[in-house]
Amino acid sequence: MDRRIQKSRQAIMNAFLTLMSEMNFDSITINKIADKANVNRGTVYLHFADKYDLLDQCVEAHITQLLAECASKEDASNFTSKAAILRTFEYLEQNAFFYSTMLINRGTPSFRNSLLKTIQHSLSKQFDSNPLDLNLNKEITVHFLASAAVGLLEWWITHSMPYPPSVMAEQLWSLLERVQPVNH
Repeated sequence: MDRRIQKSRQAIMNAFLTLMSEMNFDSITINKIADKANVNRGTVYLHFADKYDLLDQCVEAHITQLLAECASKEDASNFTSKAAILRTFEYLEQNAFFYSTMLINRGTPSFRNSLLKTIQHSLSKQFDSNPLDLNLNKEITVHFLASAAVGLLEWWITHSMPYPPSVMAEQLWSLLERVQPVNH
């Protein structure tokens, strides 16, 4: 991608994120995004169909980056190793502005839903390769664990990360071990 195009696109995404931290999603307009990014309205529309497309592409880019940075090095969809959980908390800490903005702005449930679906998919694949205890239903277990993990991440981020990533990873790992023996 041409450098100028990439630079404009990044400026638009950064402006959008800044506006998300300042106001509710519903109040954000393409004009406000263009003004904040120091581009004209047409440039925004060259890159994004509307603010919903911009939101979706921002969320997708960050979820993709999260997967690339944090999942198990052996399996890009596996978040069920202790090291991957620690990398996830460290990554969230390093990118706190984006994640706190997305989780605090109630006009954007799409981010939380995307994160939940990503974790559900990862857990489902993990349980396909390591079957559950016969007494546990896979669908129920996946939804329970994914909801708990997203809820914990959301709590940690929206409460200004009161514990370091290493403590969070250790605590989550201990909880996961109690629910289901996980591979070390």
